[in-house]
Amino acid sequence: MNILVVDDDPEIVSFLKRGLIYEGYSIDTASDGAEALKKAREREPDLVILDIMMPEVDGIEVSKRLRQASDIPILMLTAKGTTEDKIAGLDSGADDYLVKPFSFDELLARIRAQLRRRNPKEGEELRFSDLSLNTATREVIRRNEIIALTAQEFDLLELFIRHPRQVLKRNIIYERVWGYDFEGESNVIEVYVRYLRSKLEASGGPRLIHTVRSVGYVLKD
Repeated sequence: MNILVVDDDPEIVSFLKRGLIYEGYSIDTASDGAEALKKAREREPDLVILDIMMPEVDGIEVSKRLRQASDIPILMLTAKGTTEDKIAGLDSGADDYLVKPFSFDELLARIRAQLRRRNPKEGEELRFSDLSLNTATREVIRRNEIIALTAQEFDLLELFIRHPRQVLKRNIIYERVWGYDFEGESNVIEVYVRYLRSKLEASGGPRLIHTVRSVGYVLKD
């Protein structure tokens, strides 16, 4: 698996390169957004680790351009840690967001989770109401219309559709979808539920994902 590491801090790049090579990954690096886009065109990586604050083209713009051309997993690794920063990163097309300073073991867990999602072992078709989801093609259809989802949105919807009419608590959603134990306050689940609702209801269908106040969410008619 090839990973493109994009950061203008040579110490961070060196640290990540050594650690990821030790874990068995092939690594390419870029020190600014323009170089990152060029290398991604020349050799599409299996995953991109992307900083936000960079010269030439910043990480938000790089993420947008990569997402327009590919469904490659994008993991933002940055010192910008406010809720607004995270929302901006996810809105740009990133699949995950990790704030510096970070645990290398947690970074590895998130990398593995993203790569698993891009390379599912088996495929099956899951259905609920007028919604269908194919885990092999990662295609979602509602009312005969194909719905384009990001990797994280797809995984969240798959979790819901595998547990219909079951209230899923926030900690379970964090663990199952993000692939690690999440600590601290964050509205990332709310952000992704909002994205899903917007896309699933775009064709006029009734709401399927409902909020259970102070508990979590449930997929039901």
